[in-house]
Amino acid sequence: MKKYFITGLLIWVPLAITVWVLHLIVSTMDQSLLFVPTALRPENLFGVAVPGIGMVVTLLVILITGLLATNILGQRLLLFWEGVLARITIVKSIYYSVKQVSDTLFSTSGVAFRRALLVQYPRQGTWTIGFLTGQPGGDAARHLSGDFVSVYVPTTPNPTSGFFLMLPRTDVIELDMSVDEALKYIISMGVVTPPAPPSNQLRQPRNS
Repeated sequence: MKKYFITGLLIWVPLAITVWVLHLIVSTMDQSLLFVPTALRPENLFGVAVPGIGMVVTLLVILITGLLATNILGQRLLLFWEGVLARITIVKSIYYSVKQVSDTLFSTSGVAFRRALLVQYPRQGTWTIGFLTGQPGGDAARHLSGDFVSVYVPTTPNPTSGFFLMLPRTDVIELDMSVDEALKYIISMGVVTPPAPPSNQLRQPRNS
């Protein structure tokens, strides 16, 4: 009985969590309908609420915004909007901080989260997986002697929180695995292991 019960759990738990996450995403994006006039909402037009309409509206707004921002008029409007935000002290700090992070993460020319690394953390001899996010900058770089890299070390099983480290390039090992594989490895707490590369491609750990 125990064997059958565990087998059932292994089938239903991932499915239930997947459905719950999708429901959370759809219901959150459906909140965009609150900005639509009451007379034009699905429950008034069709007599019943239609789940997912808000998600479609949100995706269309994002797509249209992207299309508008790629032409000259859209870029001028964007610059004007950012100029308005720049005059509001608190909003300016939050907006530009988030914008810099999002530009780095989603830019096709960026290097953030493009490489999975093996680093020693939180102490010598203890290894964990991190992600290359670039190189140290600003006044911090002036105080670092040598070639350093910026590394984000996520926590398990929630990779959205973690630690930012500046490490010598010689102390990190670039892994032969994709970012997606590394994230799955971290989220599963090491249970879902990525496939090993051929033996002739295995890297030897560098001495720090």
